[in-house]
Amino acid sequence: MIDHTHDAAASTWVAGADAHEHFPVQNLPLGIFSPVDSTPRIGTAIGDWCLDLAALASLLPETTRSALAVPLLNALFALPPQERLALRHAIFALLTDASRRGEVEPHLHRAADCALHLPFQIGDYTDFYVGIHHATNIGRLFRPDNPLLPNYKHVPIGYHGRASSVRPSGTPLVRPKGQLKGPNDAAPRFTPSQRLDFELELGAWIAGENDLGASVPIGQAWDRIGGLCLLNDWSARDIQAWEYQPLGPFLAKNFLSSVSPWVITREALAPFHVPQPPRPEGDPAPLDYLTDEADQQCGALAVRLAVTLSTRSMRDAGLPPVTLSQGSATAMYWTLAQMVTHHTSNGCNLAPGDLLGTGTISGTTRGSEGSLMELSRGGTEPVTLPGGESRTFLEDGDELVLSATAEQPGYRAIGFGLCAGVVEPAR
Repeated sequence: MIDHTHDAAASTWVAGADAHEHFPVQNLPLGIFSPVDSTPRIGTAIGDWCLDLAALASLLPETTRSALAVPLLNALFALPPQERLALRHAIFALLTDASRRGEVEPHLHRAADCALHLPFQIGDYTDFYVGIHHATNIGRLFRPDNPLLPNYKHVPIGYHGRASSVRPSGTPLVRPKGQLKGPNDAAPRFTPSQRLDFELELGAWIAGENDLGASVPIGQAWDRIGGLCLLNDWSARDIQAWEYQPLGPFLAKNFLSSVSPWVITREALAPFHVPQPPRPEGDPAPLDYLTDEADQQCGALAVRLAVTLSTRSMRDAGLPPVTLSQGSATAMYWTLAQMVTHHTSNGCNLAPGDLLGTGTISGTTRGSEGSLMELSRGGTEPVTLPGGESRTFLEDGDELVLSATAEQPGYRAIGFGLCAGVVEPAR
């Protein structure tokens, strides 16, 4: 799938885009934006601009025009992959051919003046738990001698999340309330969460659809991944500790899940596929339905992840955000294809715009943890911040920002944009 649109030397006539950290012409993510005092429409990010694809539909492949008229990506991601590839090629041609500038430039809008929206109408949201180092770190807090449960290395663990509270980057996080019960409390109490946390994840947007009862073979699973985003599955650890037994997360996670608004397409990510890290000696091999040699050779992604925090006091003092965590998306025990195949293995149907979360992605080294629960060792080791502050969990006024960059030698790095949120007091 690597082609001329991935050429590191490709250049666009859009001012500043060639040097843009996230959105050079090799990226061309898809999303929904609205200029000031206007209605949402499908667009792509190019440098510091949003390009209105709906307005340019007559210059784009005929097979995509009706889908471009709808201010959601569901219809576009219901098309066969080759149609979205043709759309990418057409957009790339318009933005790299200076002779087309007069036709295209009037439909560029400054990103700073635009609102970004959820890219899809999300039918379903499933959160997996494929970050093995996160699972080990969390498990060790509660089961020091046996941190991973017996099924972890046999089956991609997941649970159904709440689609209605998935929101785009920038949506404020209102501190959730819930039942809390400490180990020494005689009874639970209803109060705002005191152990509010972030979770660094990738989100996979589903393309195409399988019928109810029809599974997706692992060799075809990447055809069902339309693109990726950043995902912060905010978590209330104290609410979770009381409610999750025996069924799992509920109110501890369904109050807000934040996503970066631009979809980094499967086509844009083609140069960044890398081998899945080999399983440690002695680990069980995946069952046959989860085994595919091609997926093991190129099913992981060379994506660098980072999390920054700025407190209200830091912003008031003019201090820059502090980096809490840096890691890699290769720290996943199961691949994205294995997630899709396992999800459908019992005949579950996935539809365009469904969202799959990877679960928290953590590394093996200090400073690569994807949550404060891990960074603060369950709240026992505060994280030191500039200005004399510290954190074990998030406080009101804190701003969390997730970012990601896909990098491979010989190719132009592309970014995911940002996934940000500020904690507001409980209401």
